[in-house]
Amino acid sequence: MKSFFKLPLHYQILIALIVGSILGMLLKPPVATPGDIDGKVTVANGDYVLEETGPNGRSYFTRTIKATPEEADKQMAELERRFAAVAEVIKANPGQSAYTYDVTDPSVQLITERGGITIRYVRDQEGKQAITNIKAGSPEELAEKYPGWMDFYNRESDDWRHMLIFIAKAVGDIFLNLLKMVTIPLIVTSLISGVTGLGSSSQLGRMFGKTLLYYLCTSILAIATGVLMVNLINPGEGAILPGGGEVVAGQEESLGGVFLGLVDQLIPTNIVHALSAANFLSIIFFSILFGVFTIYAGGETAAFITKMVNAGFEVMMRMTMAIIHLAPIGVLAFMYYATATQGLDIFITLSWYMLTVFLALLVHAAVVLPLILKFVAKTSPLAFAQAMSPALMTAFSTASSNATLPLTITSVEQRAGVSNKVSSFVLPLGATINMDGTALYEAVAVLFIAQATPGIDLSLADQILVAITALLASVGAAGIPHAGLVMMAIVLQAVGLPLEAQGIIIAVDRVLDMCRTTVNVWSDSCGCAVIDRIEKTGSDSAGEAVLIAET
Repeated sequence: MKSFFKLPLHYQILIALIVGSILGMLLKPPVATPGDIDGKVTVANGDYVLEETGPNGRSYFTRTIKATPEEADKQMAELERRFAAVAEVIKANPGQSAYTYDVTDPSVQLITERGGITIRYVRDQEGKQAITNIKAGSPEELAEKYPGWMDFYNRESDDWRHMLIFIAKAVGDIFLNLLKMVTIPLIVTSLISGVTGLGSSSQLGRMFGKTLLYYLCTSILAIATGVLMVNLINPGEGAILPGGGEVVAGQEESLGGVFLGLVDQLIPTNIVHALSAANFLSIIFFSILFGVFTIYAGGETAAFITKMVNAGFEVMMRMTMAIIHLAPIGVLAFMYYATATQGLDIFITLSWYMLTVFLALLVHAAVVLPLILKFVAKTSPLAFAQAMSPALMTAFSTASSNATLPLTITSVEQRAGVSNKVSSFVLPLGATINMDGTALYEAVAVLFIAQATPGIDLSLADQILVAITALLASVGAAGIPHAGLVMMAIVLQAVGLPLEAQGIIIAVDRVLDMCRTTVNVWSDSCGCAVIDRIEKTGSDSAGEAVLIAET
């Protein structure tokens, strides 16, 4: 054990990531079977009512597909998209008021956590797989809404492996909360220290313009990569999407509304409230203004504030480093939780979609951004990736770029040799508005849904609209709760796709979120190296940043 803690931090985190994943696979809750289940669909008043019942007539699953007679074609297309096997039975026997279909090889997995109860219900319908996530906030709610599942819940909830998942999630959340605890004071002291260190507002303006240009270029390249990959692989062609989709978020959002909200958040009416609510745009804006007017104040006032802020920044860095040493424990807990709660069935169903997202993210992270590092930042991509590895692996396990920000700042400055005046400005701004991985993911998801939806064929103009909307929404959705889902809803609405498709692919969102968050942090880090190189060249102190190896 002592030898483990003597290893460099990035090796400790890597080992924790691997061990957590293996333990999650070995100790995940068992997959059970609810017994024989019969499927039936009845047609009443133009609606298709699906019901699956088990022993003693207990209802395990119900779903109603509504449509008026004038929308019969649209209704059948929706049934084909969500319940393809049921649609085939109906089309094979037209005119009936009731149909039966086979439910074979049903399997069920119970997932319990602080947020509630999830029952993952997987079965075959005439050879076609259907997956439904049944959710309840408490056992009482489950008994009220889904009484048929109570016997299964009571039987499975006592399994000790569910307690392990609960403990792992709690330990991971403690680590995440520690990181969040230092994030805001670290951003404030780091930003003000960096701005006052520039010495003039004109230097700040130039750096701001260069940073935004970098963010815009990499986001466009990321989305282009995603769109190209979707058209090469065609993951939605012939795909049978799982049933049970529902609108998760963003049904009432528009791109204009998102940007109005962005402007509202930019200028805080109450900075104390902005700090308590963790409104990063407000905090960044106020901190930059405070630093600029500290420069304008000059004299003893500027000297006093600069000294105080630098001292605060040093204290926060020491506190951050102490918390970072707990990263292997937090990463192990998160990876155990993620692996133990993700079923293989949904991955098989959406495998081509996941592969497309993963390959697109890989091309952007392992080809596009390294080329920018090599030829613009004049830095070795491999050496820089090694320097950033603690932050990247933590981003992967926690799926939170904001929570990873303290680790990103320390890795960039202490391991990659980037100056504080650059990192303190580029990284907080990037964690808020630069989301290469998220923009790429949303574009791929929407195009996949379009390919898998009967009767939808997006033209080149529609795909360009998806790309532009994804780019704009990735910036505008920064301060919105569930930003990724809201952003997806905006893009889906832009090309007229059903919002219920959110619920279909949300089942694999956790794994893909881990991947795209890692790309987001990697892009922000590369931006630091690029801006640092440009700043050094512009000030006649050209030279590559020296990567500091961890001892």
